[in-house]
Amino acid sequence: MAGKKAVYFINTNRDYGYVAYLVWDILQEEGYLAKEAGFDFDGQKVMRYQDEAGNWFYFAPTHRAICLDYEKCLPEMNEHFADFDISGMVTWHEGANALEHVLTVHSLGDLPSGVYGGAKPRLMRNLMHAIEKNRKDLGLEEFRVVTEATHWSGVYHDVGDPTLLTKFPVSMMDIEVGSEPESWNNQEAARALARSLTKIFDDDGKRVHNLLCVGGVHFEPNFAEAVFTEWGGNQAFGVSHIMANQWLVSGQYENETGVERASHCIDAIEGGIEAIFFHDKMKACYKDLVRALGEKYGVPIYKHQKLRHPEELEWKE
Repeated sequence: MAGKKAVYFINTNRDYGYVAYLVWDILQEEGYLAKEAGFDFDGQKVMRYQDEAGNWFYFAPTHRAICLDYEKCLPEMNEHFADFDISGMVTWHEGANALEHVLTVHSLGDLPSGVYGGAKPRLMRNLMHAIEKNRKDLGLEEFRVVTEATHWSGVYHDVGDPTLLTKFPVSMMDIEVGSEPESWNNQEAARALARSLTKIFDDDGKRVHNLLCVGGVHFEPNFAEAVFTEWGGNQAFGVSHIMANQWLVSGQYENETGVERASHCIDAIEGGIEAIFFHDKMKACYKDLVRALGEKYGVPIYKHQKLRHPEELEWKE
């Protein structure tokens, strides 16, 4: 994947939030911010780094998490980064009953409105595997690397129209440390993220089977574990968009627009999907939704337990 370009939006304001400015400091400390890109973003200088394979990584400083200033920053995002291969926002995760000691990556979208940002499962997998390697190398034994259900924080802070996600053509992921102060302030957790950002194009060449995951909880362990599942020597899962049960319910995906909105999710996944996995504890109406999607896209549907036995699955050539 030589010659690729990634941009990461990283809050550097120490009076706002957590995690991101620690990641920025570590990038500076470890030599990734030695070159200026030659232009500003959100009133600050953008820095860049090139790896040995010729890939470029741009680090765009912001004053807050970019999801909170998305509309304001959108013109600059499109001016400077519209032709990039991938983008990410570095931030922190929190929430009622959220998992502690986690390093997380998730795709962006708003289930109730049926608006989904682009997703690149292969690159998301690369990044999560890089974070896992750095987690181990840094001795972060109490931490886990997990993915989350698809969501966009701009909506939940009531500062973003979800259709804004479609105005920037580059797939974006949230990259976070969660979910409590001890983890947010953990320098080595921030270091694991910082060292992984420039590894997103490092690829192991596996045959990646893209999935749509439906149902389950926000941090659904079955879907998170699938990111690291490999079999047959060169087979792996590509996990990106996850439609959690709570938002299927609140978004009323059982109604007449459910299939249409869920289709927007599938269509946002680069390369399409080869299968749909659903959590077996969903209500019948959401299982009906999954069946309809399987028929529409001509892909098999499986209960989540099948993720544990990938060697039994059949794939189209």
